[in-house]
Amino acid sequence: MKRCPTCNKTFTDPNLSFCLDDGAPLIAIATRDDETTVVSPSAGARASIPTPPEVYKPRDWQASDYQPPGFPTSAAETKKVWPWVMGILVLVIGLIGIVIAGAILAPKMLRTASNKNGSNPDVERKGEPKSNLNSNAPLSTNTESSSPPFDEDAAASPPTDKDVVLATLTDLEHEWTVANINADKQKLNRILADDYVGMSIEGKNQGKAEYIRTIERDTAIQKWEFEDLNVNLIGDRATLDGVIRLQLPEQEAAFRFTDKFVWRDGRWQAVGSEISRIK
Repeated sequence: MKRCPTCNKTFTDPNLSFCLDDGAPLIAIATRDDETTVVSPSAGARASIPTPPEVYKPRDWQASDYQPPGFPTSAAETKKVWPWVMGILVLVIGLIGIVIAGAILAPKMLRTASNKNGSNPDVERKGEPKSNLNSNAPLSTNTESSSPPFDEDAAASPPTDKDVVLATLTDLEHEWTVANINADKQKLNRILADDYVGMSIEGKNQGKAEYIRTIERDTAIQKWEFEDLNVNLIGDRATLDGVIRLQLPEQEAAFRFTDKFVWRDGRWQAVGSEISRIK
């Protein structure tokens, strides 16, 4: 038989070593063979029995639970973390601002660069300031943007205003001159009609195909100017005559010309030309 020194309960199970109520180690109690009744020891006897060292301590259920480390809870720790939070927030806002600014400014910068790279020098026109042309580089012009554009869908009837026709053919003569200097065969193919026949300075007649095939780039001409232009308009045909002065490196050459045009496909096309040098 065994007894719990804490609660004084007795247990008859020989295999039991600890109290079922408080978990204290049980103490063996000596019994007489003729005793049939278990007598509990007196209070004095209990006091004389030494109490074994405590091997079990009930859990203090009022103790605070374990808390893993986390965000600071004290005011001092909060003050230390707050500048880092503000710094990260300012950095994020700054990056967002840079991205937005780049999205707005990038297209404008690309358009500006494209305009600078695609700009062409102005072609000399009568009544406008003239500048020397670079004989080592091909001539370029923006006459298409400043002159009335060819309209394929224009009305079949030709213009009847003589001043308008004169202005249009003057612009066309400038384009023709630039195409001759640069040997721009694509531009010449548009300016000349399919039935074009012209006479060169040497007095040789040339059709459109031969004209375009034999044209070569001329780097000697530095600038030019048209003078005494006059147009004769009859229905869908117009004749333009005048003088063109060419500035060469060491001299100036003047030529009198007569160009004939016909109104086809909503635009003027050259069908003939004659030119002779003024001595």
